[in-house]
Amino acid sequence: MSKRKRIFLPIAMGLLGAAFLTAVYFGIVSWAENPEHAIDLFWQDRWVVIPIILGFGVQAGLYTILKKGLFLPVSSMGASGTMTGAGGATSTLAMVACCAHHVTDVLPILGLTAAAAFLADYQIYFMILGLGTTIVGIIVMLVILYRARKKAFAHIEMKMEARNPA
Repeated sequence: MSKRKRIFLPIAMGLLGAAFLTAVYFGIVSWAENPEHAIDLFWQDRWVVIPIILGFGVQAGLYTILKKGLFLPVSSMGASGTMTGAGGATSTLAMVACCAHHVTDVLPILGLTAAAAFLADYQIYFMILGLGTTIVGIIVMLVILYRARKKAFAHIEMKMEARNPA
């Protein structure tokens, strides 16, 4: 794989992941209220929404590196796939929780009055939980990548020593 593709692919996947989560956020609020309200709410909660979106994008990029083995001959992803899934699901839930109190007119029709009230009451906690889970997912993937690099360098060093015995 070319060096350009090894760099471009994770960046592209990270941007796509961030764009997807942003679309979910704006889609839910726009559906519940209107697009102008979505922008206002985004600006109001930007201190937590932007880090969640960026963190999810970083996770998507790291996941791509680990899954595709772009920089290392990684044969197993370990916990990275699970952590990306959990972090992504929690981040999406956090975005939904952020917006759910705006759909209180629709949720009672669906029999979800209690869910709307619960999500509205604890929206900021869900968002902080989503951000925390995203950060943990990034750390886990970085640890996996670091260990894989260390293992690869040890393997390369062992091969070099076998070729050139002292």
